[in-house]
Amino acid sequence: MLHALRSPFPVFLLSLVFLLLHCAPTAADPLYEICDRTGNYTAKSTYESNLNLLFPNLTSNASSSNGFATATTGLAPNQIYGLALCRGDVRTSECQSCLNTASKDVLQLCPYNKGAIIWYDPCMLRYSNKNFLSSYNNSDRFRLRNTQNVTDRDKFDKLLMELIDAIADYAAYNSTRRFATGEVNFTKAFPKIYGLAQCTPDMPGSQCRRCLQDIINDIPQRFFGRQGGRVVGSRCTFDYEVYPFYNGAPMVRLASPLENAPAPAPPAREGNKKNVTGMVLAIAIPLVGAVVLISVICICFWRRRSKIKLPLDGTNPEEIKSVESLLLDISMLRVATANFSEENKLGEGGFGAVYKGVLPDGREIAVKRLSASSSQGLGELKNELLLVAKLLHRNLVKLLGVCLEEQEKLLVYEYVPNRSLDTILFDLMNLFRFSGSLSSGTELSFLTSSFWCKIIGGIARGLLYLHEESQLKIIHRDLKASNILLDRDMNPKISDFGMARLFGGDQSQGITSRIVGTFGYMAPEYAMRGQISIKSDVYSFGVLVLEVVTGRRNIGFSDSESGRDLLNHTWDKWTKGTILEVLDPSLGNHCPRNEVLRCIQIGLLCVQEDPSDRPTMSTVVLMLSSDSVSLQDPSRPAFYIGQTGTISDVYSNDFDGGKPDHSANRSIPMSLNDVSITELEPR
Repeated sequence: MLHALRSPFPVFLLSLVFLLLHCAPTAADPLYEICDRTGNYTAKSTYESNLNLLFPNLTSNASSSNGFATATTGLAPNQIYGLALCRGDVRTSECQSCLNTASKDVLQLCPYNKGAIIWYDPCMLRYSNKNFLSSYNNSDRFRLRNTQNVTDRDKFDKLLMELIDAIADYAAYNSTRRFATGEVNFTKAFPKIYGLAQCTPDMPGSQCRRCLQDIINDIPQRFFGRQGGRVVGSRCTFDYEVYPFYNGAPMVRLASPLENAPAPAPPAREGNKKNVTGMVLAIAIPLVGAVVLISVICICFWRRRSKIKLPLDGTNPEEIKSVESLLLDISMLRVATANFSEENKLGEGGFGAVYKGVLPDGREIAVKRLSASSSQGLGELKNELLLVAKLLHRNLVKLLGVCLEEQEKLLVYEYVPNRSLDTILFDLMNLFRFSGSLSSGTELSFLTSSFWCKIIGGIARGLLYLHEESQLKIIHRDLKASNILLDRDMNPKISDFGMARLFGGDQSQGITSRIVGTFGYMAPEYAMRGQISIKSDVYSFGVLVLEVVTGRRNIGFSDSESGRDLLNHTWDKWTKGTILEVLDPSLGNHCPRNEVLRCIQIGLLCVQEDPSDRPTMSTVVLMLSSDSVSLQDPSRPAFYIGQTGTISDVYSNDFDGGKPDHSANRSIPMSLNDVSITELEPR
């Protein structure tokens, strides 16, 4: 390999070696190989048979289609993915010869490995039992460096970076083969610098340029001052030398700025003032026009990019991670979800469907796909993206990325396998029928008071993080059972931040004319007057606690005797001393009653009518985790219906410009947020 050479070699011999390596590309010995650690196969196995079918297929297709091919053979667990790539300047016969050699050598260098990559100067061959074709990861790479130094290093390094950037742009944006060569004038000692850049042709232009830039960033530290260098990866590569090492004419030609500098103008004579003035105007006018045009283009480009970064719900937050930093490629997500097949569909809400997928590295994901007909959904999607990107907590669903390509609007989350809380909480009769859909290792022994207290405690800690512990103070505004997902270990994770509100600095409350959320969980001061604060979420949490303990929905619940909703029914039983009658029968007769009663009392404290009477989430977490903390006696909950049937405060679904109308005396059990009622159902 190149970095094995040492300076004691005569210069002419070193140059001869490089010329032989580059100008007459043949397979010869491999430059480098990597044997995967994904497992081994046995002789005469199905995997070996599939591998023997894969190699001829790759070699034939690559040599007949511009030097690039991908292929897949077999079925899982013996399915194999393959990729073959030849350098863009080699002939078809050389490409085929190199790949034939690679398919034989790799079996000797990586015997019985289920995956490997092998590089030669003219070609590369890769195969694996893992699907790497949907990923553009270029981390499998190596470097070769010419040991000879250059003279006039500053000028050389400057021209080198200009050349590499120019050919990288050409390969990414001007070549369908994602291949480019180029040269730049230097000095008499080394008349020119030659360069080459290449990506696999299946990469989009922007992704190719990003891949090349990642390895170009190695140049200053590892190659400055050297006559040649090379970074070779599984997805992209670049190479430069002070002699021509590729075939054919360069696609990009740059000239040294010093060589092309205009000669100094002769001093102007008195009689030529008019000519000088005309020359100045002839130069200045086009120059000013060009500056104006470039400024307009830059402003339009900036405005287009700035549309992706938007303030959240009228606030002016501190700098938030941009959408661009989380962008994922559409082709990778199509492969991961089998092109959004019905078999991978987990559920569907008002703004679109959610699909299960598997990334090339084996990670399971949930892809939230905004429907094309939803005009409202884009704002909520961006809001959710910018908020959740900053949030990292075990009780919050983790955002992995976003895709905004080909008219698609996709959010990618970690996959949470055990459905949403409401499917278990309110459907215990069906739980045993769909228990087969719970993740492997999950048992039905969780139907105990300890399990429900674990759920309540996890939700409380997630809300505490949102309100007090994260970099941003966030009000969720749509906390309910269907927005609580359960992971493999049945830990709760808060999801759906499309309606969340961001508070900045020391702000603790605000007013909004856009009332969003789900009736039955909305605090009275928010539902009727648009007053929003962390106590709004505390109210929703209190409703959720009472639903968990009783196993009954607040929305649509009606006591057969009194016709009252869940909060009023619970309050009546509390005041009469018969609170045990509201407990979920599935808790059995041997559950720790003090534990359950404490949860009920905390739930009632959270749904107090006056927001100042409700505890903060830090107090709630403390009350849940310590029996030694004394609890206050609750007052009647908000929206209490007395014996006369009068309602202290009311909901209304009559909205005028987003403001609630106080004239109606009805409670409306409906959701204003269709996106937050997505039901995730793993298959």
